[in-house]
Amino acid sequence: MTVPLSILDLATIGKGQTAADSFAGSVAMAQLAEKLGYRRVWYAEHHNMSSIASSATSVLIAHVAANTESIRLGAGGVMLPNHSPLTIAEQFGTLETLHPGRIDLGLGRAPGSDQNTMRALRRDPMSADSFPQDVLELQGYLSGPTRIPGVEATPGRGTNVPLYILGSSLFGARLAAQLGLPFAFASHFAPNALQDAVAVYRREFKPSEQQASPHVIAGVNVIAADSAPEAQEIFRDTLRARVSLFFGGGREFTNDEADMILDSPQGQHVSQMMKYSAVGTPDAVMEYVDGFAQHADADELIVAHQSTGTETRLRSVELLAETAGLARV
Repeated sequence: MTVPLSILDLATIGKGQTAADSFAGSVAMAQLAEKLGYRRVWYAEHHNMSSIASSATSVLIAHVAANTESIRLGAGGVMLPNHSPLTIAEQFGTLETLHPGRIDLGLGRAPGSDQNTMRALRRDPMSADSFPQDVLELQGYLSGPTRIPGVEATPGRGTNVPLYILGSSLFGARLAAQLGLPFAFASHFAPNALQDAVAVYRREFKPSEQQASPHVIAGVNVIAADSAPEAQEIFRDTLRARVSLFFGGGREFTNDEADMILDSPQGQHVSQMMKYSAVGTPDAVMEYVDGFAQHADADELIVAHQSTGTETRLRSVELLAETAGLARV
């Protein structure tokens, strides 16, 4: 493998599972990733989604960090407009103080939820407009100097937690370039602007104290299994679960119902979201992932191992690492 591999853990709550089962799976995945040589594991902030357990992102990171030893852990990402920059600085300053040199902070400006949930979060619909200023304020709390005279983050001040800008459009690419920060593109679910965004980021990048040169992380879905039919069946189950998440209104569709929707124009959007997906045996997956890294002009790939079951997800983590030749700890 020509670039480092990391993991985006979606903290999935599978059929018949609880949030506690999801957290146990996240710990097992991070421990396995650490053993196999993945660079980092990130968790994303979502709200009001019955199949995703990473809503309290910093709390989950703390739990996983306490059960691992060396792998980097972080947010991929915190949806900053849902929070005050000071609160996030304190949370991630605490994490970095407890687990020095292991914490990343990826930042996004999407709500991570629907309109109704935004209201429940007490979020101002216009808060995304101040995202660039909020990133700078947050950076000031962590690395100094503070942009609010007399206000410091404790813990947080001087921890220099590295920031990453997450995005799925040219906006995030330009902001990351302007601020001289690494850029992570959400191509695992929003593939369309990948190459344009990366090109803009690399062209407009301005070196900063944190980052001397551009660093692109691209998301890709992976389902590696011991046989191609098994991988395809896991992929189909993953698509069915997404149909229930997006169109079920809290109800889980039967396989037949989900397949009917997937075959409709409505369902084609779900399939398009997962355009960048490596599905199959380890060798086939490795060939796809290598090609995707070049296609994305990426310095690092962050892999979403897609499966509704914990064991098949962990098996995918293992098979990719073995085929990629990652260095075991």
